[in-house]
Amino acid sequence: MTKPYDVQDLNLAQEGQARILWAEQEMPVLRSIRERFEQEKPLKGIRLAACLHVTTETANLMRALQAGGAELALCASNPLSTQDDVAAALVQVYHIPVYAIKGEGNETYYEHINAVLDIKPHLTMDDGADLVSTLHKTRRELLPTVIGGTEETTTGVIRLRALQNMGKLEYPIVAVNDANTKHLFDNRYGTGQSTVDGIIRATNILLAGKTFVVSGYGWCSRGIAMRAHGMGANVVITEVESLRALEAVMDGYRVMPMMNAAEVGDIFVTATGDKNVIDRHHFERMKDGAIVANSGHFNVELNLTALADMADEVAQVREFVQQYRLRDGRKIFVLGEGRLVNLAAAEGHPSAVMDMSFANQALVSEYMVKNYERLEKAVYGVPSDIDQSIARLKLEAMGIQIDTLTAEQQQYLASWESGT
Repeated sequence: MTKPYDVQDLNLAQEGQARILWAEQEMPVLRSIRERFEQEKPLKGIRLAACLHVTTETANLMRALQAGGAELALCASNPLSTQDDVAAALVQVYHIPVYAIKGEGNETYYEHINAVLDIKPHLTMDDGADLVSTLHKTRRELLPTVIGGTEETTTGVIRLRALQNMGKLEYPIVAVNDANTKHLFDNRYGTGQSTVDGIIRATNILLAGKTFVVSGYGWCSRGIAMRAHGMGANVVITEVESLRALEAVMDGYRVMPMMNAAEVGDIFVTATGDKNVIDRHHFERMKDGAIVANSGHFNVELNLTALADMADEVAQVREFVQQYRLRDGRKIFVLGEGRLVNLAAAEGHPSAVMDMSFANQALVSEYMVKNYERLEKAVYGVPSDIDQSIARLKLEAMGIQIDTLTAEQQQYLASWESGT
């Protein structure tokens, strides 16, 4: 029989609730959705299994979904991203089953995923696609009752599109990550600030004057590069796509292959969604004292197996810093075990930016319940009207007004007759 919950310590609940309510102050869009959901109950009768980072912002999303009538179960989408006080508060105060403990091992991680799936969900809400992957691999008996799902992050969308391309995706999933109100803000401003925050909290290092290597130049990497540059670092970008590399050059950054960057970098951050982005031959060229971190979803971006093989000794020298002493005497420091440094060593994205990301999650869940019967087994983008409504609500919450088109302007944009 599945345990009703599995968290570190319920005595942390009061502290967790205080932080959840603090985060809510910066999440006015999600709060307005929760208030509407309380009245309309659009998710009544829906069982929803969620695999997300268990943070204060996620807690406020769970409150909104619960207000909408959903029966919930939540587990962590990363072994190091759980905030234990938040997990305790969700169980003790908000009566939501949570299966998440910061630092849980791989076996426990998947036990928690299976515990969440035991509610026999109608909807899945994933961050990285481990929940969906488990459902498709080992819990296929549950698939007939699943009507749809959502995916939060770039890595998860990549995996789901691969599943779709193989013809093996068994239900429709909306890629929340692809919404403009998600990736243009959460990925860029959220990842940028929180990644730098995690590095500084873990090391207390001065970024000014350091050579800061960012692998990739997608929206997450752009944000990291922007914030590192703003703190005085000399930013180097590595890329495999010509267009993105060209954009990085035009944005004022140095661009070079990782083999070259490995020799000059002081700090390295990966955020690509791919495997072995920093590999053995890169570690072999790094300076003594190089700091390596990952802000992509999985720690596979760093070949830590190879690094461990190169090392005589691995030691924990600070709370989130592992020192690999290599046979030639060099030391390489890995932050947060190579997992998401912004959540392993810090608190993740600021609440204000997660407000839009999780507003997408809530509204897309409502959309899926209303529209699943006409959707194919495919990965969909967020409907543009949801994206636009979230942007509008966010502006209103910030007290910002914008112009509207006149009837004449609307007609001009909709016609072809007028010219020079």
